[in-house]
Amino acid sequence: MNFRHIAVLALGSMTAISAFAAGDASKGAATATTVCAACHGADGNSMVPMYPKLAGQHPEYLTKQLTNFKAGDRKNPIMAGMVANLTPEDMSNLGAYFGSQTPKQGTAKSNGAGSVGEKIFKGGIPGVGVPACASCHGPAGAGIPVQFPRLAGQHADYTVTQLKAFRAGERANDAAKMMRMVAAKLSDSDMAAVADYIQGLH
Repeated sequence: MNFRHIAVLALGSMTAISAFAAGDASKGAATATTVCAACHGADGNSMVPMYPKLAGQHPEYLTKQLTNFKAGDRKNPIMAGMVANLTPEDMSNLGAYFGSQTPKQGTAKSNGAGSVGEKIFKGGIPGVGVPACASCHGPAGAGIPVQFPRLAGQHADYTVTQLKAFRAGERANDAAKMMRMVAAKLSDSDMAAVADYIQGLH
């Protein structure tokens, strides 16, 4: 997959995600601090590696994920139960709330500057056709609003779990199968290295 191909796919992704209306962060606060806090933290800075950090994530992306969970387009029994009674407005408000929170920095365990993880993130793996993560998620992992999610500081365990789910086809809510195509070419060690590097980005 070359950069031009990625750019074309990005346009389709942008159109799909930007369809989600902007929410009201103040209205999302109550649900976030009561329903979501146990797993994701009241401010979206999850302390549990298996649950993603939501603070600072693009609101449109978060709203899309909640909508996908409710529709069954993204499978997760816990999240399916959590979103069952949420309205589209509720989901937009939650996206706005978590998007407005300040993300806390993480630390890479071993994949810092010059590491395998950094090389994959910034340059991909040309020999097998893996594009640089930075081409969609930005050089510092901030994502390219509103097409691609923020990754910086995300728990490595969560990132690896999602990459494996994409590779197995268990997660299939990515636009034009972009992440499924990328993950299919990554080994377990590749995933662990790049996820560790991402955890240290800020």
